[in-house]
Amino acid sequence: MPFAAQAATLEDIKPHVAGKIVVDTTVPLVPPKVMRVQLPAQGSAAATAAAILGEGVRLVSGFHNVAAHKLAQDIDVSCDILIFGDEKAARAEVVALADAIGLRGIHAGALVNSAAAEAMTSLLIFINKNYQVDGAGIRITADLKPLD
Repeated sequence: MPFAAQAATLEDIKPHVAGKIVVDTTVPLVPPKVMRVQLPAQGSAAATAAAILGEGVRLVSGFHNVAAHKLAQDIDVSCDILIFGDEKAARAEVVALADAIGLRGIHAGALVNSAAAEAMTSLLIFINKNYQVDGAGIRITADLKPLD
């Protein structure tokens, strides 16, 4: 979802998502300078979502660093999916969702940490353009042990 549409979209769904997991994938890109990190005043798009949706929603943030057009294809996407959220159980459900669609979901901590992944998207766009690649993503270089 474009950052410019985030607030209106969240306001539209707010009456319908109480008690449910909402996965916010918004990256605060502000055209035309999408290759520059431009985090919003709240600190991240995830913080903006949390302020709009309020405490009754199980908010999780993720899928920022994987190209949407790659997810729409039936191809191997060798990209890790960083998942953020203050509620560990909700985060675990979204990590499992990423795993179920053939990606590697990774618990990346509290919702506030989402700012790092959101900012990384501008860097990836810069890398894609300068190295003439299509959809560079993030890969954690470790054999991660399952969480208990």
